[in-house]
Amino acid sequence: MANGACDVRVYNIIILGLAFMFIFTAFQTCSMVEKTVLDSVGKSNNDTNNTFTGNGYTSLGIIYGVFSVSNWAAPSFVGYVGPKLSMIIGAVLYLLFILSFLKPMEWALYLGSVLVGFGAAILWTAQGSTLTINSDTETVARNSGIFWALLQCSLLFGNMYSYFVFKSKSVVTDTERTDLFIGLSSAALLGIICLFLIRKRRTSDAENLVNLNSSGSQSADTALSALKRSFQLLKTKEMIYLSFAFAYTGLELTFFSGVYGTCVSHNLHFGAERNGLLGLSGIFIGVGEILGGGLFGLFGKRTNTHGRDPIVLFGYLVHMLAFLLIFLNMPSNSSLVDSAEATYIESNKYVALVCSFLLGMGDSSFNTQLYSLLGYMFPEDSAPAFALFKFVQSIAAAAAFAYSIFLNLQWTLLILVITGTVGQYCFNVIEWSSSRSLHDGYVSID
Repeated sequence: MANGACDVRVYNIIILGLAFMFIFTAFQTCSMVEKTVLDSVGKSNNDTNNTFTGNGYTSLGIIYGVFSVSNWAAPSFVGYVGPKLSMIIGAVLYLLFILSFLKPMEWALYLGSVLVGFGAAILWTAQGSTLTINSDTETVARNSGIFWALLQCSLLFGNMYSYFVFKSKSVVTDTERTDLFIGLSSAALLGIICLFLIRKRRTSDAENLVNLNSSGSQSADTALSALKRSFQLLKTKEMIYLSFAFAYTGLELTFFSGVYGTCVSHNLHFGAERNGLLGLSGIFIGVGEILGGGLFGLFGKRTNTHGRDPIVLFGYLVHMLAFLLIFLNMPSNSSLVDSAEATYIESNKYVALVCSFLLGMGDSSFNTQLYSLLGYMFPEDSAPAFALFKFVQSIAAAAAFAYSIFLNLQWTLLILVITGTVGQYCFNVIEWSSSRSLHDGYVSID
């Protein structure tokens, strides 16, 4: 393979990672502060005529609900438009949603949520295509690791910015909200510009690509075939078991990306710095994600020596510890309203930040191993398998945002404990089954 071809591939992967880092610096920061920001609309100016009633949880629930449904249409869209243009269109929809926070209006909030749900589906489908086109069997793991590391950096930068904007503020003023979302919109725009810089690869260099069935050259017929195969896979024992693990990742995604940050900012025991802690919480989640991704993703060959199940068990135990500490450290109604309700231990901001780190570490443990197991078990059906993963995950995330509107924190944590236990067990059942098949000679891998 020519060195020039290698250079273009590496260049494209780095540019892709940087683009997603900027786009999700904007969006992930937005999702973590959305509930807090919208609850503050009108309060800072004592505006008694303020009629805005938009709800952050409802908005995020709409996003993931539309995302789950749109996963089935996205392959056809990307196949017709092409991966690069699809990513640009998807990123523009993200930008429009973030711009709507400059002047919150209920109709714009919910319309933007619908658009982002569809934009997310085509953005991630096209991302898979771009990663595939620029990888081969020897570089796909490395390229995925590079992309993961750059993507997770988005949790650091945006939340660091929001920390300094909200520091020592008990209410987010209109001016502070405007400053934050101008900054986030600029980051999203920078990500869109990066997408324009992705280069085309020459077709003569396309040997030995990993067949993820997601190339932009795939026709709508191929996308339809992948859709049919997805429904067939959904009926298998392996996918039914794994769906419980998929669902858990969706529920805990909702918790760490929306609910937990709201609990931190609503906890009146933290005083005037509680909104600043919201940004710090996001930073510590990002550190946990990056560290976990590095340990279990980039260095997977070493950490997977004893199988995937010990890593998932580790992630499960880390999450259970985090849920216990959050239960003890946070007021039970802090996920819904500002609260000074008594807690089982004296509310401690350092414990809150440790919990943020544990949430990120546990999430990376589950997700890296699910990606690894799906790629291992379904090498010929990876696109349908990953479509099912995203579908179940996003349905669960949407459901979690729906019940988070009215459930107190302890009930949300109980749901996570139960589903996490079931999801971890079901993952292990399939992991052990696949390991036995390999030992008995039924499965062959490189």
